[in-house]
Amino acid sequence: MKLDRPPTAGQVRRLVEELGEAGLGLDGTQPWHDLAIAELAYAMRPAVHERRVPTFGAIIDPLTDPTEWEHDTQLSISRRDVGDRPVGSARRYADGLSSWLIRRSTGGDEWLVLDRPAGSERDLVVLAEAMRARIVQRHPTGAVRIVGEFGVFRWDGLSWHHEPLVAAWMDSIKACPVHGDRDVMETMLEFAVHDLGARGIGAILVYRPDDDGDWPAFEQRLPTPPPLQITRPSDLAPLRHVLAQVDGATIFDSSGTLLQIGVRLVPSPEAEDSIEGFRGMRHTAGRRYSFDDPLATIVVVSEDGPVTVLRNGQLLGASASVASPLDLGD
Repeated sequence: MKLDRPPTAGQVRRLVEELGEAGLGLDGTQPWHDLAIAELAYAMRPAVHERRVPTFGAIIDPLTDPTEWEHDTQLSISRRDVGDRPVGSARRYADGLSSWLIRRSTGGDEWLVLDRPAGSERDLVVLAEAMRARIVQRHPTGAVRIVGEFGVFRWDGLSWHHEPLVAAWMDSIKACPVHGDRDVMETMLEFAVHDLGARGIGAILVYRPDDDGDWPAFEQRLPTPPPLQITRPSDLAPLRHVLAQVDGATIFDSSGTLLQIGVRLVPSPEAEDSIEGFRGMRHTAGRRYSFDDPLATIVVVSEDGPVTVLRNGQLLGASASVASPLDLGD
């Protein structure tokens, strides 16, 4: 079997053009561009064996000190030299979950092995930020991603979708002490965008900065959940799993601890009269609740991926694919 199947000139040209149209320029002006194109081309058309399409992951030109990677990612990491093995052979050991191929434009490729799978979109963002690298992955679902300082570009089989990094639009949310802890809010947004939105899990996340104030009306329909913490990485998998199985809103306290799940938000008569519907039922419920609880921040995740942030009946921020008639601002 021929392991290294270079893409044709036509395939490379089309890939560069499609990514350029989506907003990612790989024109060869940076040393890592050619590596990114090569790994993306392989991820989109990997070598198939006995009808099994392999997953894959590559880390391209990391710039930070490797001795800091474990601390910054909270993962145990081992590295092994690829040596003089052909890149096509080296790719076979990189599953894009627990094992990765590090490609360097200066040479010296390595394998990187993690102590646990870290293949979710949020994991890729953390790895890319910690290493100051670009990450290419073919996920078990067949989705192909490239992640870096430019955000996330996802290939769904038909087109590329760009998701900017949360930090790029965090300032538009005007996070300040009166509305809660900025770190909690930013982590919640990352979870919404890269864990829920990337998997098509719809949700309403309610972050309340005041644990003692009066609560607007809501109907509790499920037993009290365990106190999962949004800022604790090990708590995100069970939180994501349960949100994929329930409807209704999820409520977090000022520290980002889970309080209630699957609740029905009950708007006040004033909210129903004053706040028009927006997009669909989930967004309308979130928008009206935000009117009744003006200090709270509401994060609404659509089943088709876009994420919207609401406060006091207004749209504060949204992922790139959300088009809204609402005015931005407080």
